[in-house]
Amino acid sequence: MFQLLWILMIGFVLGVLAKLILRGPQSIPWWLTMLLGAAGALLGNLVSGWIGVRHTSGIDWTRHLLQIAFAVALVALVAPAWSKSRTR
Repeated sequence: MFQLLWILMIGFVLGVLAKLILRGPQSIPWWLTMLLGAAGALLGNLVSGWIGVRHTSGIDWTRHLLQIAFAVALVALVAPAWSKSRTR
């Protein structure tokens, strides 16, 4: 149970960071921001494992940058589609 809460909290933080990095308003709800951030974290973890930088001796900067990059990409892709679906 605590792991699920931790994943959702990290997802929310990554989603908010992604929205701050992108220009302009992203009119997506908080729950979608959280899910996209969690998906970005998952994708970042998978890719960092594939390229061999998931576990290092210090802070895993590459893994964290990949997580943020995937969260930004997901928010950038989903936010316009969400806005279009809500205006119809």
